[in-house]
Amino acid sequence: MRRARGTFRLVALVAVATILPLLAVGADQPDVTGTWTMSVETAMGSGNPTFTLAQEGQAITGTYEGYFGEVPVSGIIEGEEVTLSIEVSAQGQDMKIDYVGAVEGDSMAGKVVFGSFGEGTFEGTREGSDED
Repeated sequence: MRRARGTFRLVALVAVATILPLLAVGADQPDVTGTWTMSVETAMGSGNPTFTLAQEGQAITGTYEGYFGEVPVSGIIEGEEVTLSIEVSAQGQDMKIDYVGAVEGDSMAGKVVFGSFGEGTFEGTREGSDED
């Protein structure tokens, strides 16, 4: 009986030691839920798409509205690093566009990759933030 109690305590201690760091990581992760206005700069010009995002855990879903019309967004956030992806048809060719950057409060910035067609930079601000 004593041995079983000791084993149980050891298992419980290991479980707590494993779970606590995972909870701390989740607590530090930004939440990107909301409407974001982006400013995109490329060699071909600039644009200001709007992303409406919802986050559940690390998964991001939502919509993009801009030059390519209105399309679904999928993405992931790991720590402060965010990746938002859309798939569009441009000039008869399907293209995946990835926004990869960092989130800090109500702003995010990074690079945007237009498949094999080039890349640019983006900065975004969440609506309702002090930076609007």
